[in-house]
Amino acid sequence: MKRSQINLALRQAEMMLHRYSWALPNWAKWSMLDHSKNPSQSRWLRERQLGWDVTDFGSGDFAKRGLTLFCIRNGKPNGVGERPYAEKVMFVGVDQETPFHAHKNKLEDIIVRGGGTLCVEFKRDGAVLDIDTDTVYIDGKAEVLFGQIHRLVAGQSITIPKGIQHRFWGEGEVVFAAEVSQCNDDITDNHFLEKMGRFSEIEEDEAPYLPLWNEVFQ
Repeated sequence: MKRSQINLALRQAEMMLHRYSWALPNWAKWSMLDHSKNPSQSRWLRERQLGWDVTDFGSGDFAKRGLTLFCIRNGKPNGVGERPYAEKVMFVGVDQETPFHAHKNKLEDIIVRGGGTLCVEFKRDGAVLDIDTDTVYIDGKAEVLFGQIHRLVAGQSITIPKGIQHRFWGEGEVVFAAEVSQCNDDITDNHFLEKMGRFSEIEEDEAPYLPLWNEVFQ
C-alpha cells in the first residue's frame, strides 16, 4: 500500500470526524517527533495498540478491500489491572470490504454513528470457536445469523458473536462507525477465512502525514 493512500485515508477520516463534531485525543495528531519527545506516554499507547490504523489487508486494492480506524482506548492484552474493554472509530468506504475474520477473545458491538449503510454478513464456515447460536442481535432484536446481509443505518448497532466469521462494507456513502468491545488484540486475535495479513507493507512514495500505531516503537 502506498503511503500517499494512507495519508489520503487519514485526511478523509479527519474530515468525517469534523463533519460529525467528533473529537479525538490530542495524541491523535502526534508526529513521530512528538512520540520521541513523549517516550513514556508513547510507549504506553503503543503497548495498548492505540492510534491510527490503515490497512488494505495485503490486497493491493484499498478501495475494494481495506479499512481506516482509530483505537481510542484499549487494555494491554493479558495485562493485570488493565482495561477489559476497547473503543474504536472506523471509516468504511462504499463497497470497501473488511474481509471475513473471527475473534476468539473479543465480543464486540459495531455501531453506525453516521453516513451510509453498514452491511454485515456472517459465514458458518471457518469458525474458530464452537457455534452454539443461529441468532444475532441488532439493538436487542433477534435476527437469523446466517444466510442474509444485515443492513444497519445511523444509530443502529449489531453484536458480533465470538468465534464466528464476519465481514462488512459500506453502502450508499462512507460509513462512520464505532466499535465497543472486550480488550482488542489486532496482532494475535484476527483469524481470517482467507490467508492474508492484518497490516500492510507500505511503499514510501511520500512523507507520512501521521504515523500508524504499529509504526511507533519506544
